[in-house]
Amino acid sequence: MIIDSVPLTLSDVGTGAPVLLLHGGGGPASVAPFVPLLADRLGARVLVPTHPGFAGAERPDGLTTVRELAALYARLLDELDLDEVTVVGNSIGGWVAQELALLGSTCVGRVVLVDSVGVEVPGHPVADFFALTFPELARLSYHDPERFRIDPDALPPEGHAVLAANRAVLAVYAGAGMTDPTLLARLRGVEVPTLVVWGEDDRIADPGYGRALAAAIPGAQFELLSRTGHLPQLESPELLADVVARFAR
Repeated sequence: MIIDSVPLTLSDVGTGAPVLLLHGGGGPASVAPFVPLLADRLGARVLVPTHPGFAGAERPDGLTTVRELAALYARLLDELDLDEVTVVGNSIGGWVAQELALLGSTCVGRVVLVDSVGVEVPGHPVADFFALTFPELARLSYHDPERFRIDPDALPPEGHAVLAANRAVLAVYAGAGMTDPTLLARLRGVEVPTLVVWGEDDRIADPGYGRALAAAIPGAQFELLSRTGHLPQLESPELLADVVARFAR
């Protein structure tokens, strides 16, 4: 579909209360297995946009920031005439969800931030994603990295191309540090119920980072998931779905 002249790839699964699921730097593949579980567990309609530029999707030259992505999705929800939307975002998708909450869109009912990057927290730096090899990225991202380790030598050329394009567009949106120094203070303006969910073994952004994020948002809840890293939707999907369902209800 086209939103304000921006071509947008959108997956739409299930029926019921609307959920906007925002993927992180791994692209839509990093949330795809979680979508049917979330739709079933919540009795929900789960909408999953591909951030322009990821997984081969077109990105207009003028779309370069997380805030602009958030504004795009606010217009998407308005175009679809949705309300009381539960926005769930992982990693950079959580950063987009934070900015979406700050826009004050009347379509947004609540927000779930899952191991979200975006803020700067003294003493708790976000890992230097762009300097990591695939084995290092797996080690920092998962409680059990062997289950999810990618062998780059086993990927076909098109797989390498997708990974390279994802990393390149992530740098455009998030910058090298994947943080915005103004965001933590601005979060006091969030007015919708917010849940911050964190994997206790996340070493991309550690649990102390997650607790600081929750503390910056008025009334936010914080929940720690055991034996889980940076991508709970892949490593502990049942646990995450239960937590989201309790909050959404």
